[in-house]
Amino acid sequence: MIYLGVIGHPIGHSASPIMHNTVFRKLGMDAIYLPFDVKPEELRDAIFGAKALGFKGLNVTIPHKEEVTKYVKPLGLAEKIGAVNTIDVQSLEGYNTDAVGALRTLEYYNVDYEGKVVLIVGAGGVARAIAFALAGRSTLIVTNRTQSRGLNLVEDVRKYGDCLFYPYEKVDELKGKFDIIVNCTPLGMRGFEEKLPVPESLIENVTVFDTVYNPIETPLIKIAKRRGCRVVYGLDMLVYQGAESFKVWFGFDPPIQVMRDAVINFLRSSP
Repeated sequence: MIYLGVIGHPIGHSASPIMHNTVFRKLGMDAIYLPFDVKPEELRDAIFGAKALGFKGLNVTIPHKEEVTKYVKPLGLAEKIGAVNTIDVQSLEGYNTDAVGALRTLEYYNVDYEGKVVLIVGAGGVARAIAFALAGRSTLIVTNRTQSRGLNLVEDVRKYGDCLFYPYEKVDELKGKFDIIVNCTPLGMRGFEEKLPVPESLIENVTVFDTVYNPIETPLIKIAKRRGCRVVYGLDMLVYQGAESFKVWFGFDPPIQVMRDAVINFLRSSP
């Protein structure tokens, strides 16, 4: 039996287990993928415990994507971004498949991001991945509640392309000044649905990409659709980054449509 999993806190919302386990069954693989709720102070023990137990791979989600770089060696894009969401556990090497997943998602929806102005809301691991993926291709505006964190991201990304910070409390002033908005915060996720990541006034005549995937129709997506905006669903980013993770672990591409159908069925049946 091959053991894999996802670590995060909280983790109950994750659709990754059903997505990967459905693929394993479809391909007749002797493998299982499990969710683990790991508190920040337990992160190191979780990583090395998984290695001791013979795990093959782990995904990493909120809030551990940056902190985990202390315990694994980031390779390629993960080193540049400073965030890891996929680990080869036995080698303790870390990868970032969020960046590729985001670009593949935008391309899946035929969103032209070249030369566009993109507002990125958030400055955590997902925001870092997407900012680096778009650096040099789009003009980026980062906004974040914690200004120092946002400024750090902007400073890192500026080495590769145009990027500036805008204070979160003044973000309503940006109306009409960007083409694409990307929500990289947990706002809209089950349990965090009481607040929008940006003022409703900004959701007009733009493409709206919400990286939150549970629920499928987040409050941000619902308002964007109601206002006639083009929308990009987070579930597709989950699927594409998951496919890249699978390739890291097993060396071949999984069936994308099987993964997408599994996620959709899971989310639609969730209470």
